[in-house]
Amino acid sequence: MNYKVNITGIDTNKLPKLSHKEVIELFKAMHQGNSEARERLVYGNIRLVLSILKRFNSDKYNMDDLFHQGMIGLLKAIDNFDLSYNLKLSTYAVPLIIGEIKRYTRDDYLLRVSRGTKDLAYKIIKFQEEYLTLNGIYPTYEEIANYFSIPEYKIKEVLDSLQKPVSIYQPIYDDGGDTIYLADQIKDNKDYLQDKDSLISLKKALKHIKKREKDIILSRYLYGKTQVEIAASLGISQAQVSRIEASAIKTLKKVLK
Repeated sequence: MNYKVNITGIDTNKLPKLSHKEVIELFKAMHQGNSEARERLVYGNIRLVLSILKRFNSDKYNMDDLFHQGMIGLLKAIDNFDLSYNLKLSTYAVPLIIGEIKRYTRDDYLLRVSRGTKDLAYKIIKFQEEYLTLNGIYPTYEEIANYFSIPEYKIKEVLDSLQKPVSIYQPIYDDGGDTIYLADQIKDNKDYLQDKDSLISLKKALKHIKKREKDIILSRYLYGKTQVEIAASLGISQAQVSRIEASAIKTLKKVLK
């Protein structure tokens, strides 16, 4: 939904817009002790907070309250922003703003997440952005795990703490023909080796599909890998993995009938 957010005492028509160059100069002045520069940074980024509020239901929440929480996130972002990483302020600030707003609305969550877990999620996001800026690519889960001294399997769990529960059949990508659903990124932990009859039938059916299709099907449903992991190992896109998997499953269904 796209609607204008009305906040008490805020005239959106009079809010300034800061260029990237102006932001950098204001941060330099702020770090030299100029309090007015900090105020200009805050006032110049109110539009960012308002744009995020559009994601929330105005019928369910008081927008003035959410705005207050969003501004807390903006202040945290401004006070902790590091120019040396060459990031845009918005890139760093958005997760913090959303996090403060969601922390305020957490009573409406179906799942409870600890404050420590959410804080770690923000640190991981910041690390990812900093790593991308320095290296041109996002860090692997192994690199994130080593940096924060946590097991790799914990990373997805931590990052998911910032999200509300959604349907596993929610589309997350659609190029007009090949739709990727959330379920495609979820590992399948079922132990198919325990179902011997299914395994025998599957082995016979796998002879009727191409090698790459077979490799992807085994990786997805025998080893429980996600499409993202498979795409990375094969050097192709997730959309390509999705198409190959769908084609292979279609063939297998015909054979197994």
